[in-house]
Amino acid sequence: MRRQAAATLLWLLTYLADASAAAMLDLPRAESVPGGIVILNLHREEKPLYAVWRKRRVMLVQRRGRWFAVLGIPLSLPPGRYELIVRYGNRSMRPVPFIIRAKHYRTQHISIANQRMVTPNKRDLQRIYRERNLIITALSRWSDPPEISFDFRLPVKGRYRNSFGFRRIFNGRPRRPHRGMDISAPRGTPVRAPADGLVVMTGDFFFTGKTVFIDHGRGMVSMYAHLDRIMVRARQPVNQGEQIGTVGMTGRATGPHLHWAVSLNRTMVNPALLLRNKGRR
Repeated sequence: MRRQAAATLLWLLTYLADASAAAMLDLPRAESVPGGIVILNLHREEKPLYAVWRKRRVMLVQRRGRWFAVLGIPLSLPPGRYELIVRYGNRSMRPVPFIIRAKHYRTQHISIANQRMVTPNKRDLQRIYRERNLIITALSRWSDPPEISFDFRLPVKGRYRNSFGFRRIFNGRPRRPHRGMDISAPRGTPVRAPADGLVVMTGDFFFTGKTVFIDHGRGMVSMYAHLDRIMVRARQPVNQGEQIGTVGMTGRATGPHLHWAVSLNRTMVNPALLLRNKGRR
Protein backbone atom coordinates (compact mmCIF):
# COMPACT_ATOMS: atom_id res chain seq x y z
CA MET A 1 0.00 0.00 0.00
CA ARG A 2 2.85 2.39 0.90
CA ARG A 3 4.65 1.61 -2.37
CA GLN A 4 1.49 2.34 -4.33
CA ALA A 5 0.97 5.63 -2.49
CA ALA A 6 4.62 6.61 -3.06
CA ALA A 7 4.34 5.78 -6.78
CA THR A 8 1.15 7.84 -7.05
CA LEU A 9 2.81 10.81 -5.30
CA LEU A 10 5.87 10.61 -7.57
CA TRP A 11 3.67 10.50 -10.65
CA LEU A 12 1.63 13.48 -9.40
CA LEU A 13 4.77 15.56 -8.74
CA THR A 14 6.08 14.73 -12.23
CA TYR A 15 2.70 15.68 -13.73
CA LEU A 16 2.70 19.06 -11.94
CA ALA A 17 6.30 19.71 -13.01
CA ASP A 18 5.35 19.00 -16.62
CA ALA A 19 2.48 21.49 -16.44
CA SER A 20 4.80 24.12 -14.99
CA ALA A 21 7.41 23.53 -17.71
CA ALA A 22 4.77 23.71 -20.44
CA ALA A 23 3.68 27.14 -19.14
CA MET A 24 7.09 28.55 -20.09
CA LEU A 25 6.84 27.35 -23.70
CA ASP A 26 4.67 28.49 -26.61
CA LEU A 27 1.72 26.40 -25.44
CA PRO A 28 -1.79 27.20 -24.17
CA ARG A 29 -2.32 27.83 -20.48
CA ALA A 30 -3.03 24.43 -18.94
CA GLU A 31 -6.13 23.97 -16.81
CA SER A 32 -6.98 20.35 -16.00
CA VAL A 33 -10.71 20.81 -15.47
CA PRO A 34 -13.86 20.15 -17.54
CA GLY A 35 -13.73 22.65 -20.41
CA GLY A 36 -9.99 23.14 -19.94
CA ILE A 37 -6.82 22.15 -21.79
CA VAL A 38 -4.38 19.48 -20.62
CA ILE A 39 -0.70 19.66 -21.63
CA LEU A 40 1.20 16.37 -21.36
CA ASN A 41 4.98 16.03 -21.70
CA LEU A 42 5.58 12.68 -23.44
CA HIS A 43 9.17 12.41 -22.11
CA ARG A 44 10.56 10.79 -25.25
CA GLU A 45 12.73 12.16 -28.05
CA GLU A 46 11.19 9.78 -30.58
CA LYS A 47 8.47 11.40 -32.67
CA PRO A 48 5.03 9.89 -31.92
CA LEU A 49 2.90 8.69 -34.81
CA TYR A 50 -0.32 9.81 -33.18
CA ALA A 51 -2.17 10.09 -29.87
CA VAL A 52 -5.75 9.09 -29.12
CA TRP A 53 -8.11 9.91 -26.27
CA ARG A 54 -11.78 8.83 -26.12
CA LYS A 55 -11.45 7.57 -29.72
CA ARG A 56 -10.39 11.01 -30.96
CA ARG A 57 -7.05 12.06 -32.38
CA VAL A 58 -5.12 14.51 -30.20
CA MET A 59 -2.76 17.34 -31.17
CA LEU A 60 0.97 16.66 -30.83
CA VAL A 61 3.52 19.51 -30.93
CA GLN A 62 7.28 19.71 -30.51
CA ARG A 63 8.87 22.39 -28.34
CA ARG A 64 12.63 22.62 -27.62
CA GLY A 65 13.18 19.02 -28.67
CA ARG A 66 10.35 17.66 -26.52
CA TRP A 67 7.00 16.34 -27.65
CA PHE A 68 3.76 17.46 -25.96
CA ALA A 69 0.15 16.35 -26.30
CA VAL A 70 -2.43 19.17 -26.20
CA LEU A 71 -5.96 17.97 -25.54
CA GLY A 72 -9.32 19.57 -24.84
CA ILE A 73 -11.49 18.30 -21.99
CA PRO A 74 -15.32 18.13 -22.39
CA LEU A 75 -17.45 20.19 -20.02
CA SER A 76 -19.43 17.04 -19.22
CA LEU A 77 -16.42 14.95 -18.15
CA PRO A 78 -16.47 13.78 -14.50
CA PRO A 79 -13.35 14.51 -12.43
CA GLY A 80 -10.91 11.62 -12.11
CA ARG A 81 -7.83 9.94 -13.54
CA TYR A 82 -7.61 9.27 -17.30
CA GLU A 83 -5.08 7.97 -19.82
CA LEU A 84 -3.95 9.23 -23.21
CA ILE A 85 -2.72 6.51 -25.60
CA VAL A 86 0.34 7.41 -27.68
CA ARG A 87 1.63 5.27 -30.57
CA TYR A 88 5.24 5.29 -31.77
CA GLY A 89 6.95 4.04 -34.93
CA ASN A 90 7.85 0.68 -33.42
CA ARG A 91 4.11 0.12 -32.90
CA SER A 92 4.48 0.43 -29.15
CA MET A 93 1.45 1.88 -27.40
CA ARG A 94 2.18 3.98 -24.34
CA PRO A 95 -0.48 5.14 -21.85
CA VAL A 96 0.09 8.62 -20.40
CA PRO A 97 -2.02 9.26 -17.26
CA PHE A 98 -3.46 12.60 -16.19
CA ILE A 99 -5.94 13.94 -13.64
CA ILE A 100 -9.04 16.09 -14.18
CA ARG A 101 -10.11 18.22 -11.23
CA ALA A 102 -13.67 19.40 -10.50
CA LYS A 103 -14.71 22.95 -11.38
CA HIS A 104 -17.93 24.77 -10.54
CA TYR A 105 -19.44 27.01 -13.23
CA ARG A 106 -22.04 29.69 -12.53
CA THR A 107 -25.67 29.60 -13.64
CA GLN A 108 -26.93 32.39 -15.91
CA HIS A 109 -30.61 33.27 -16.50
CA ILE A 110 -31.41 34.85 -19.87
CA SER A 111 -34.68 36.20 -21.27
CA ILE A 112 -35.32 35.71 -25.00
CA ALA A 113 -38.20 37.58 -26.67
CA ASN A 114 -38.38 35.17 -29.62
CA GLN A 115 -39.80 32.00 -28.05
CA ARG A 116 -38.80 29.94 -31.11
CA MET A 117 -35.17 30.47 -30.13
CA VAL A 118 -35.95 28.65 -26.87
CA THR A 119 -38.51 26.08 -28.06
CA PRO A 120 -38.08 25.66 -31.85
CA ASN A 121 -41.02 24.38 -33.90
CA LYS A 122 -40.91 21.25 -36.04
CA ARG A 123 -39.64 23.05 -39.12
CA ASP A 124 -36.97 24.82 -37.06
CA LEU A 125 -35.82 21.50 -35.60
CA GLN A 126 -35.38 20.00 -39.07
CA ARG A 127 -33.16 22.95 -39.98
CA ILE A 128 -31.24 22.71 -36.68
CA TYR A 129 -30.48 19.00 -37.22
CA ARG A 130 -29.20 19.66 -40.77
CA GLU A 131 -27.02 22.51 -39.57
CA ARG A 132 -25.70 20.52 -36.61
CA ASN A 133 -24.16 17.97 -39.00
CA LEU A 134 -22.47 20.76 -40.97
CA ILE A 135 -21.09 22.34 -37.79
CA ILE A 136 -19.82 19.00 -36.45
CA THR A 137 -18.06 18.38 -39.76
CA ALA A 138 -16.38 21.80 -39.63
CA LEU A 139 -15.24 21.32 -36.03
CA SER A 140 -13.94 17.81 -36.83
CA ARG A 141 -11.51 18.99 -39.49
CA TRP A 142 -7.93 17.75 -39.19
CA SER A 143 -4.97 19.29 -41.03
CA ASP A 144 -1.28 18.87 -40.30
CA PRO A 145 0.68 22.10 -40.93
CA PRO A 146 4.45 22.10 -40.26
CA GLU A 147 4.08 24.40 -37.25
CA ILE A 148 1.35 25.24 -34.74
CA SER A 149 1.19 28.69 -33.12
CA PHE A 150 -0.71 29.41 -29.92
CA ASP A 151 -0.13 33.18 -30.07
CA PHE A 152 -3.86 33.99 -30.13
CA ARG A 153 -5.20 37.53 -29.78
CA LEU A 154 -8.70 38.76 -28.98
CA PRO A 155 -10.71 38.72 -32.23
CA VAL A 156 -12.59 41.96 -31.47
CA LYS A 157 -12.25 45.11 -29.39
CA GLY A 158 -15.04 45.08 -26.85
CA ARG A 159 -16.21 44.36 -23.33
CA TYR A 160 -16.16 40.78 -22.20
CA ARG A 161 -16.25 38.50 -19.23
CA ASN A 162 -15.34 34.88 -19.45
CA SER A 163 -18.79 33.27 -19.49
CA PHE A 164 -17.44 29.95 -20.77
CA GLY A 165 -19.06 27.00 -19.00
CA PHE A 166 -21.98 28.97 -17.54
CA ARG A 167 -25.08 26.81 -17.04
CA ARG A 168 -27.70 28.65 -19.05
CA ILE A 169 -31.42 29.02 -18.34
CA PHE A 170 -33.42 30.53 -21.24
CA ASN A 171 -36.89 31.78 -20.24
CA GLY A 172 -36.84 29.38 -17.29
CA ARG A 173 -35.77 26.38 -19.39
CA PRO A 174 -32.34 24.75 -18.85
CA ARG A 175 -30.22 24.50 -21.99
CA ARG A 176 -26.67 23.40 -22.82
CA PRO A 177 -23.79 25.14 -21.01
CA HIS A 178 -22.19 28.10 -22.76
CA ARG A 179 -19.23 26.82 -24.77
CA GLY A 180 -17.53 30.04 -25.81
CA MET A 181 -16.57 33.60 -24.86
CA ASP A 182 -19.00 36.48 -25.48
CA ILE A 183 -17.47 39.86 -26.38
CA SER A 184 -19.92 42.79 -26.48
CA ALA A 185 -19.25 45.46 -29.09
CA PRO A 186 -21.31 47.83 -31.30
CA ARG A 187 -22.78 46.40 -34.46
CA GLY A 188 -20.30 46.70 -37.32
CA THR A 189 -17.18 46.45 -35.15
CA PRO A 190 -14.47 44.57 -37.11
CA VAL A 191 -13.88 40.93 -36.16
CA ARG A 192 -10.35 39.73 -36.91
CA ALA A 193 -8.66 36.34 -37.09
CA PRO A 194 -6.89 35.78 -33.73
CA ALA A 195 -4.27 33.56 -35.41
CA ASP A 196 -3.30 32.30 -38.87
CA GLY A 197 -5.51 29.64 -40.39
CA LEU A 198 -7.76 28.49 -43.20
CA VAL A 199 -11.49 29.27 -43.41
CA VAL A 200 -13.26 25.90 -43.26
CA MET A 201 -16.85 27.02 -43.68
CA THR A 202 -19.16 30.02 -43.44
CA GLY A 203 -22.93 30.04 -43.10
CA ASP A 204 -26.09 31.52 -41.60
CA PHE A 205 -27.40 29.12 -38.94
CA PHE A 206 -30.52 29.06 -36.76
CA PHE A 207 -28.84 29.51 -33.38
CA THR A 208 -25.43 31.01 -34.21
CA GLY A 209 -26.54 33.24 -37.09
CA LYS A 210 -23.85 34.29 -39.55
CA THR A 211 -20.82 32.21 -38.58
CA VAL A 212 -17.21 31.63 -39.67
CA PHE A 213 -15.04 28.58 -38.87
CA ILE A 214 -11.23 28.74 -39.08
CA ASP A 215 -8.88 25.73 -39.03
CA HIS A 216 -5.62 26.40 -37.16
CA GLY A 217 -4.22 22.89 -37.53
CA ARG A 218 -4.12 19.48 -35.81
CA GLY A 219 -7.68 19.50 -34.58
CA MET A 220 -7.84 23.16 -33.43
CA VAL A 221 -10.78 24.99 -35.04
CA SER A 222 -12.21 28.36 -33.98
CA MET A 223 -15.75 29.66 -34.45
CA TYR A 224 -17.16 33.23 -34.74
CA ALA A 225 -20.94 33.58 -34.38
CA HIS A 226 -23.76 36.18 -34.54
CA LEU A 227 -21.89 38.21 -37.19
CA ASP A 228 -23.58 41.03 -39.07
CA ARG A 229 -21.36 40.58 -42.13
CA ILE A 230 -19.09 37.75 -43.29
CA MET A 231 -16.05 38.99 -45.21
CA VAL A 232 -14.27 35.72 -46.04
CA ARG A 233 -15.13 32.55 -47.94
CA ALA A 234 -14.50 28.85 -47.51
CA ARG A 235 -10.94 27.61 -48.34
CA GLN A 236 -9.54 31.14 -47.95
CA PRO A 237 -6.26 31.44 -45.97
CA VAL A 238 -6.32 34.18 -43.32
CA ASN A 239 -3.51 35.83 -41.38
CA GLN A 240 -3.60 36.94 -37.77
CA GLY A 241 -5.33 40.33 -37.60
CA GLU A 242 -7.10 39.98 -40.96
CA GLN A 243 -10.75 41.05 -40.87
CA ILE A 244 -13.19 38.15 -41.26
CA GLY A 245 -16.46 39.93 -40.51
CA THR A 246 -18.30 42.44 -38.32
CA VAL A 247 -20.11 42.17 -35.01
CA GLY A 248 -23.87 41.62 -35.21
CA MET A 249 -26.74 39.94 -33.40
CA THR A 250 -27.91 37.31 -35.88
CA GLY A 251 -29.26 33.99 -34.61
CA ARG A 252 -30.06 33.62 -30.89
CA ALA A 253 -28.65 36.85 -29.48
CA THR A 254 -30.04 39.44 -27.07
CA GLY A 255 -27.71 42.19 -28.28
CA PRO A 256 -24.74 42.82 -30.60
CA HIS A 257 -21.75 40.72 -29.59
CA LEU A 258 -19.29 38.13 -30.85
CA HIS A 259 -19.53 34.55 -29.65
CA TRP A 260 -15.99 33.16 -29.95
CA ALA A 261 -15.42 29.45 -29.46
CA VAL A 262 -12.43 27.12 -29.86
CA SER A 263 -12.53 23.37 -30.46
CA LEU A 264 -9.67 20.97 -29.67
CA ASN A 265 -10.05 17.30 -30.63
CA ARG A 266 -13.72 18.07 -31.36
CA THR A 267 -14.17 19.45 -27.84
CA MET A 268 -15.09 23.04 -27.01
CA VAL A 269 -12.54 24.55 -24.61
CA ASN A 270 -12.19 27.88 -22.82
CA PRO A 271 -10.78 30.36 -25.42
CA ALA A 272 -9.18 32.43 -22.64
CA LEU A 273 -6.58 29.67 -22.23
CA LEU A 274 -5.16 30.62 -25.64
CA LEU A 275 -4.73 34.31 -24.81
CA ARG A 276 -1.20 35.08 -23.70
CA ASN A 277 -1.79 38.84 -23.80
CA LYS A 278 -5.50 39.59 -23.41
CA GLY A 279 -5.25 43.19 -24.51
CA ARG A 280 -3.45 42.52 -27.79
CA ARG A 281 -5.22 42.32 -31.15
